Amino acid sequence: MAFDAFLHLGTLVAVVAYFGHDLWRLVLAWAGSLRERSLGAPQARVAWLIILGTLPAAVIGLTLESLFERLFGEPVWVSIFLLVTGLFLFLGERVRKSEGLMESLTWLDALLVGLAQGIAIAPGVSRSGATISAGLWRGLKREEAARFSFLLATPAIFGANLLQLWDLNRLSGLGEVAPTFLLGFLAAAVSGYLAIRFFLAFLKRRSLYPFSLYCWLLGTLMLLLALLRG
Repeated sequence: MAFDAFLHLGTLVAVVAYFGHDLWRLVLAWAGSLRERSLGAPQARVAWLIILGTLPAAVIGLTLESLFERLFGEPVWVSIFLLVTGLFLFLGERVRKSEGLMESLTWLDALLVGLAQGIAIAPGVSRSGATISAGLWRGLKREEAARFSFLLATPAIFGANLLQLWDLNRLSGLGEVAPTFLLGFLAAAVSGYLAIRFFLAFLKRRSLYPFSLYCWLLGTLMLLLALLRG
């Protein structure tokens, strides 16, 4: 779990590096909304939607953490949840009806996308896949659903890793595995940044169906192997 926290920390660095300008504008707009006590600015509204969308994952993570930790050691459940991710992606693409922007989201939309992010705490459920699918269902176009998904990831990943990294104080022999942790962090940061660039460019031209098929094929293969191994 500690190593997993470092990998997610690398992913967080990738998100901040790619969306740094957007995140800074959102922070400034949010601070301005507090000062002026107004949600008139579109960026301020998006910032508050992200905060609201983070709450379901925080509640689910804090209340069901031990359950999800046990599931991480169950290959059958990981495989099933990977199949569920494929279903999310397929249905998100099928029900996509409009080409809305992030600024058009309602408070209910933010909560539902946030709930999808909370469900993605389960091992095998793709966080980005679940939240993008929920965004499509709530009327966002693909690129906007992906951007909102990645922006929504920032406070969630930061909060989750803050708790996990705090637990590192109780680990013995941390210095011995530090090089491994560092390499994992760097690999996650670089691959995460490249994946974001590729994914956003891909969604401008194509659908989520290839990712859905990939999840189904991989999930089925993993499930068969898990069952054969008993």
